[in-house]
Amino acid sequence: MRIQPLLLACAAAAPLSAWAQSAVSGNGLLDLGVFRGFDGVAQVGTVQRSNIAISGFEDLGGGMKAVFRLSTRFEMDTGQSEGAGHKPFWHDESTVGLQGSWGTVRVGRAMTAMWANDWKFDPWCNFNRIASPAWYLWHPLTPSAPYANNGTAEYGRVNNGIFYDSPLVKGFTLRLSGSFEREHEPGASGLPYSAVLEYAHGPVSTMAAFERNSAGDKDTFVAGKYTVGAVAVMAAYDYSRTFDLGGQSRAATLDATYRVGRVTLKAGYGRQRLNADVNHFTSIGADYALSRRTTLYASLGNKRDATTDARTSFGVGLAHAF
Repeated sequence: MRIQPLLLACAAAAPLSAWAQSAVSGNGLLDLGVFRGFDGVAQVGTVQRSNIAISGFEDLGGGMKAVFRLSTRFEMDTGQSEGAGHKPFWHDESTVGLQGSWGTVRVGRAMTAMWANDWKFDPWCNFNRIASPAWYLWHPLTPSAPYANNGTAEYGRVNNGIFYDSPLVKGFTLRLSGSFEREHEPGASGLPYSAVLEYAHGPVSTMAAFERNSAGDKDTFVAGKYTVGAVAVMAAYDYSRTFDLGGQSRAATLDATYRVGRVTLKAGYGRQRLNADVNHFTSIGADYALSRRTTLYASLGNKRDATTDARTSFGVGLAHAF
């Protein structure tokens, strides 16, 4: 076949310095737990999340790099893709972009500016399905892409997106995301966009965000974190509403972590007013670092909804990062 010589010729035509200054790596997180869910059913499954990612860069010279990332999420107990049947294989991210002194621009599918950074203000990083107040109370009425997954809502990501992260300037970072491609659905009324301004200096970090999806639903989010030695305290406020204000959610969360050697203790509380109903979420947890990459954890969460009796979920799990 003549394909291989042709590929070799193309490779030979590229600058050797560029080929020498490139790298591709694989990483991810494997998580599995034994727990009783809020429905009272004992089960084995993913408590946090599991993903495998391939990422890389090429040095283009002049302080500029080409970057890419492909990441898929899956359920450890079955091996199936997360949301199999309606979410794409590269559900988590599929982007390519450029990075320079002016910041980073990526194009493809990825988390919006707000969803990609709010996790910093939740002890469980906004993905623990037992104990994270953020998982249950933040952004409930504002899916980032209402029709992205074969007509079903996507919470967190947009397709056909453009994503920008500025360099750090005197503690401030600006993050933007959006799409110039309209969703061809009856409920779509405009283009989605998201904007985040972060500040981090010493023990203080803050974030202010605003997001609008293609259906006109809007979300305003502000959060702060203060760290003193082994203690970190976090607070956040989220205002999520539908485009016609027929649905409104106001949620406030207060959380803390405390490190003692290899153990990190966690506690969280959230209160949400969803239309006329008031909901509460309380949780505690503990992580034990078996190594730099492997963590054994225990989580407990209690939900008190306006329409149901209090429900409790608890479990233990093991997470390994690579």
